[in-house]
Amino acid sequence: MQLSESLLKLLVKEIIEYLGLEGTSEDHPLQPSRPRQGHPKQVTQERAQIDKDALDAQVKERKIQEATEKAEHERFAHDMKKNDKLMCLLEERQKNEIKDLNKALTEFHKNFQKPETRREFDLNDPQALKKDRPARVSDDDPRCTISGMQKFMGEDLNHDQRMKFQKEQLREWSLQQQKDLKNALADQKLADDLYDKFRIELDRKIMEEQRKEEESRRAVCTATKNFNKIQVAELDHKNELEKAQKIKDDMDEITCLLRGDFLSENPDQAIGPGGKHNVLVNRWKGMNQEQLMAIREFQKEQALEKQRVKEQERRREAEWDRQRLQAARAQLLWERQQQRQNQVQRRDLDAVNAELSQEQKAKNTYLKEEEYSNIPTEEFYAQFNTTTR
Repeated sequence: MQLSESLLKLLVKEIIEYLGLEGTSEDHPLQPSRPRQGHPKQVTQERAQIDKDALDAQVKERKIQEATEKAEHERFAHDMKKNDKLMCLLEERQKNEIKDLNKALTEFHKNFQKPETRREFDLNDPQALKKDRPARVSDDDPRCTISGMQKFMGEDLNHDQRMKFQKEQLREWSLQQQKDLKNALADQKLADDLYDKFRIELDRKIMEEQRKEEESRRAVCTATKNFNKIQVAELDHKNELEKAQKIKDDMDEITCLLRGDFLSENPDQAIGPGGKHNVLVNRWKGMNQEQLMAIREFQKEQALEKQRVKEQERRREAEWDRQRLQAARAQLLWERQQQRQNQVQRRDLDAVNAELSQEQKAKNTYLKEEEYSNIPTEEFYAQFNTTTR
């Protein structure tokens, strides 16, 4: 709440300062000045002065807008903190409820689901050997079966004791259940009371936060509404001044254009400060007949030059085609000559190979029939390895 009041005071202070600076008629940047007579350059300077003052006003408006945005961001931060507190309270409440539920479940298991009450406890009892009894204790032993003929059906010798024990057991169970029920109802009532108190306190805090938020929002809306009204009035006044100034500037511009060289089509206006050949494009009205004729003559010369270049290119291409054709014809003749030489060399090589083949065959026949005709005997092999050396 203190933060919202400080932001509201800051916003009101900025608005008052803004109104104080803009309220006087002597210093008002948008105050219409006396009409000036003179060159259009003086009108431009006066417009620049008006734009500077308008920019100063925009800077002030920007500061006020930044202060408003800062207040909005701080309000969002306050809402986030409040929501975080609510979430923490709800999470704490949920943790307590889960803790109480787990505690009640543990107590229930401890009181009503003991290990010794299970049906299969006798199979897993660690004290089974200590609790074990002899095979037969007495005639009233319930472990005696029919086949043992220790007792017979219908006798019920322990009826009175059994009934008394059952009644006592039922009474103890009933008292225990009543006690547990009473304790459970008391715990439930206490939990409900605590929860109701917590909810009442939480609702009270939420209502208080909402009331403070509504008051802050109402104050901000009121200040924003007043500020918007002031801005609308200033904007209307500024628009009227700008409209009057624009009409005056338009009339001065129209007068200058009507009396200037542009509408009068003075050909000298296209000559730039650099000389006759320095032409101002935005003021140029076209070329005269002499310039047009010179351009046409130059274009004709360019066309003739282009035709001459094309003719030279065509002749060069024809010469290249002729040379390529002669080279291809010479290559074809050379390839044919090479083929004929290869054929002659192949025939000579075949003749030489045939002569060599005949000589090889004759040599093999001679070796087979003359050189290798004698078969070695035992005496030939006995002449080797006859000494120790």
